[in-house]
Amino acid sequence: MFAAPVFAQVSLKGPAPDPNDPDGVLVDELVVTARLPGPAWWTVSNGATTVYVLGTPSVAPKHMAWDRAVFDRRLVGASAVILPFQDVRVTVRGAVGAAFNFLRLRGGGPFEATLDATTKARFIAVRTKLGEPADHYSTRNPLAAGLLLASDYRQHTSLTASDPTKLIKLLAAQANVPVAQKSYDLGPLMGAVIRTPSAEGRACFDEVLAQAETGPSVTQGAAKAWAAGDVRGALANERTYERCIALVPGAQAFDARTKADQVAQIELVLKKSGHAIAVVPLRPLLAQGGVLDQLRAKGFTVTTPGEEQ
Repeated sequence: MFAAPVFAQVSLKGPAPDPNDPDGVLVDELVVTARLPGPAWWTVSNGATTVYVLGTPSVAPKHMAWDRAVFDRRLVGASAVILPFQDVRVTVRGAVGAAFNFLRLRGGGPFEATLDATTKARFIAVRTKLGEPADHYSTRNPLAAGLLLASDYRQHTSLTASDPTKLIKLLAAQANVPVAQKSYDLGPLMGAVIRTPSAEGRACFDEVLAQAETGPSVTQGAAKAWAAGDVRGALANERTYERCIALVPGAQAFDARTKADQVAQIELVLKKSGHAIAVVPLRPLLAQGGVLDQLRAKGFTVTTPGEEQ
């Protein structure tokens, strides 16, 4: 359910980030169209070492094509490829708790029995289109139902949170470039879904339902913009899953931790000679308090895709 972004607007200016959407406000001067062919790159440097940072979509069509010329050139001689939080794991100690939480989420009969007549009809139409029976959504937890529906919808429409990171990981391995990728324990996340207030969980479910009815056109268009280096267009992606996750108790702290971990990894490779590559989802990369914002605050030089030659 948690394999990792309606809310398609790109907010470039405004107040401090919404605690319920830490990636909602972006740093305007970092949102720049690429000059080089292919997806946009940012750079972070300490004067001696450079980390080339590729911003990637949080969700995109599976196996989407993109111009890899710049990536392939920068992979040569790279000291490391830093990948984003991609997968979660269950520790041995947390396995029992995660299984128990899953059983608590998966129970109580079909979720559609909790819905009003209009929403129930919409939901039945969507799950039927996805090929799922009523008992597939056997839960009384609206957030769990929303996250499961989001996962099913993306699977049915060939959308994924894994590409292009999965391809980049393979290419790095083939080039014998070390890969740095952190994983996190799943157990606490599943427990937190149970503690999410019902109103917030229902807001998530309603949003996911509307996105599933709309279809994948927004994501497909944003993916094409990303591949062409159009950062603003790429940021106009749907974000139902990410907004839902942000509602989970403890999500703010988890989001801050993942960003801090990636910042720390970039700082680590900047202590080495040569160059490296980092891959960061676009919104965590460009948000106020995001990866690039934190690195600039630490005194590193950050350049935009519009400054590349």
